[in-house]
Amino acid sequence: MESIGFKEWAIVCEALGRGGQSIIVRKGGIAEGRLGFSFRHREFFLFPTYFHEQPSKVRKIDFDFSEPSADMVDLKFLAKLDLVRTITSWPSAQALAPMHILQPEVVRERFEYNEAPGVHVAFVRTFQVMPTWTLPSEKEYRGCRSWVNLPSLPADIRLTPVLSDAEHERRRDEFLRIAVR
Repeated sequence: MESIGFKEWAIVCEALGRGGQSIIVRKGGIAEGRLGFSFRHREFFLFPTYFHEQPSKVRKIDFDFSEPSADMVDLKFLAKLDLVRTITSWPSAQALAPMHILQPEVVRERFEYNEAPGVHVAFVRTFQVMPTWTLPSEKEYRGCRSWVNLPSLPADIRLTPVLSDAEHERRRDEFLRIAVR
């Protein structure tokens, strides 16, 4: 297992970890480099961020959410990439709404960012990390980039799927139905 982190809004990480979301909708950060954003790793720890996040940018959530310590980062979930699609049709992007918690205007903003309309969408299988992997918040984790290298993985990490196999497959079929429009 690679020791790589994917930076995402903490509230989205929590939704993925609670089974309330099965996709990650991404355009890319301003520091992604010349080639732009891509889902380059098959599995990655969800690295919660708070810098750009605003609770008003997500739809109603059914869990309590508060910002943790600024000195530590809790990695509670790992995602395994199942499918990736570039969605260039706005109606298809809108149809994905039941699979994520973002407000429609946030998806629209990402969709229309820069010259090429569209978003990268990853359908993932999320696993709870036990025990939670806690790291000090280091300078190299900051900045507008999606991927961060993490220290060596602790030996005692165990992974438990958040969703059952049947529910994951049902959501995967729904994603494929929408993503091929």
